Amino acid sequence: MDSDSITVLQLLAPTIFVVGALYTLGPMLPIDRTWTRVFVFCVVWLIVGRYQSWRLFVTVLPARGAWYEVGWVWFVYLVELFATGDAVILYLMFLRGTDRKPEADIHEARLRAMPPSELPSVDIYIPTYNEPMDVLEKTITGALCLDYPNFQVWVLDDGRRPWLKEFCRDKGVGYLTRPNNAHAKAGNINHALTKTNAPYVAIFDADFIPQQNFLMRTMGFFADPKIGIVQTPHAFYNSDPMQANLALRKTLPDDQRFFFEAIMPSRDGWDAAFCCGSNSVTRREALRSVGDALPTGSITEDMLLTLVLLRKGYITRYLCERLAFGLAPENIEAFFVQRQRWARGGMQILFLPEGPLGAGLGFMHRLMFLPSHWLSQSCTAALTIVTPLVFLWTGLLPLVNVTSASIINYIVPMILVLMGGMRILAPGKYFPLASQVLGSFQAFKILPTVLLTLIKPFGHAFKVTPKGKDARRSNYDRNIFWSAAALIFLTMGGLVVNSMPEIRIIDDALLLPILALWCVINMIVLFLVCMLSVQAPLRRSEERFTLDEAIGLFGANGEVSTGFIRDISLSGVAIAVDADAEIVTQVGEYARVFIREVGFVPGRVVRQNRKFLALQFDLPQSVERDLLISKLFTLGLNTAADLTASSAATLAILGSILKVRSPYVRAEASDGAPAAPAEKLAAESLVLQPSEQKQRLAELGAQRRSFAA
Repeated sequence: MDSDSITVLQLLAPTIFVVGALYTLGPMLPIDRTWTRVFVFCVVWLIVGRYQSWRLFVTVLPARGAWYEVGWVWFVYLVELFATGDAVILYLMFLRGTDRKPEADIHEARLRAMPPSELPSVDIYIPTYNEPMDVLEKTITGALCLDYPNFQVWVLDDGRRPWLKEFCRDKGVGYLTRPNNAHAKAGNINHALTKTNAPYVAIFDADFIPQQNFLMRTMGFFADPKIGIVQTPHAFYNSDPMQANLALRKTLPDDQRFFFEAIMPSRDGWDAAFCCGSNSVTRREALRSVGDALPTGSITEDMLLTLVLLRKGYITRYLCERLAFGLAPENIEAFFVQRQRWARGGMQILFLPEGPLGAGLGFMHRLMFLPSHWLSQSCTAALTIVTPLVFLWTGLLPLVNVTSASIINYIVPMILVLMGGMRILAPGKYFPLASQVLGSFQAFKILPTVLLTLIKPFGHAFKVTPKGKDARRSNYDRNIFWSAAALIFLTMGGLVVNSMPEIRIIDDALLLPILALWCVINMIVLFLVCMLSVQAPLRRSEERFTLDEAIGLFGANGEVSTGFIRDISLSGVAIAVDADAEIVTQVGEYARVFIREVGFVPGRVVRQNRKFLALQFDLPQSVERDLLISKLFTLGLNTAADLTASSAATLAILGSILKVRSPYVRAEASDGAPAAPAEKLAAESLVLQPSEQKQRLAELGAQRRSFAA
């Protein structure tokens, strides 16, 4: 073997090792075994440690020159080192993992075998501020459909809206308000805690609809006296901004799957899962140990509550099972309102004695509750875009003594090993390109928010994420769009300038091919950021569900057609009529459909084509409407986990660049709710006896049973 061959093998040896260990052998390893996780951890940090040694001793310490040249090298290195430290925490977290579903099965069987009178009572809290009727009615009705025998639903209305009080009276649920909105959601819940007394409290945000078995799947965990909170994932029945704006609903899971289905089960293995504000049940006795109230020092009171309870010996248990579905942010504005609130709240806890730096926590708990990812991810995304631009236009090197050979020998295997580790530890949950695009998109607003909060932690206004009709408007974020577009043109211009020898800024032409590849990737990411910043049109006022189920169509003259549901929503249904049946109605005519478990639903035919027709429902408040909400939103129509290969998702994201959005057609929604008055009302409550809620539940149950056949 000649010396050139030996040199090539030496250069490629780390990459060959990574590909063999993680990309070839890795997928065959049992991920539920501790030794597998330890093996992956060791492979990853062997390669990263080798890279970091080279990075410090070869590319940073030898840096010489003007202060700004050396300063830039150190700045880039320190940001990178910070991000590496954050990655260490993540990989340490992944050394453990849990699957609580078998345990939940045992608990559910035990609870269902108990006499209903022996099951502990639960107060269901639905805190709300400004959510419209089209959001609230689903959550309230869904809560009433829980198949647990001993609970009471309470709507906590910080908007003090008379129409909502009337709606709650009609539904048979409790209604509570207070004279002010002090401490926002946490204050609202704390007020309700003084008005109710069940030994357990379940909390659902105003847009989250529980599945009927939610309490039966979660309450059993409280048999362990050290469990203070049981938390389940946040899952969504609509598209988030990335899925919608890049037309990726069917090929890319929502951006929170990695957190809820990979990170949180691993945190649970360390007893470091935390309350996420909704879809949780809390033991009242645990709350009493900390003053019978949620902490109000941070706007992320949920995470702070977990930290406070940890110091009292109570654990937050995590069940990774989709037991409630809600609304993902429906536009860009709502997305950033939500994420900036989370980032600001995460930073605030650093300054509180109850936070991760306060007394009374173990080392791993301190480490895992550090909110460092908000800063490291935004800084890394920004630096990834800016660094090649600085080099192209000023010639300032981000690292010294770098060559094409050292890039192949050190940087390439480091990138591959970090992605490969995630590919094994979070199969089907981690998508590198999607993560890079979303991180770059968020960095434009999250980074300033985090830096401002570090300077001024408190005193910022609390903003509620817009939901429902309040969020259904098409817009775009002009600041992000034009900033990303400018960065694309600057990157392209820098490449053009440095491709001309007579005006080239970069002295070492051998670095240009590698730099050009980096820039091309950045331009693709920035182009996708531009696309992501333009809100996709919202075609329907209600989310549609695929449902293959028989349906009967009754014309105005009494004639009957039969067929199958293609898709259905709260506002209408698409029907494929049986081949041997005649369509008994025409466009514009009124008809009725018979839906299993719902009954007869009236509507008007709005589209018809041979053996297909679409019916728009005319469905006011009624038992049938409640039963349709129950059927669509509480019976697990969309509880299946997303199974998407990383390569398929990457190709779909790149393919979205070539897609052209179809014309925008908005479907009008009508909730029939009168506008809330401008004046503030005094605190009041509508306290219903359990018998009134049971009567409402009995009505729903009797109607459902009558159509079950």
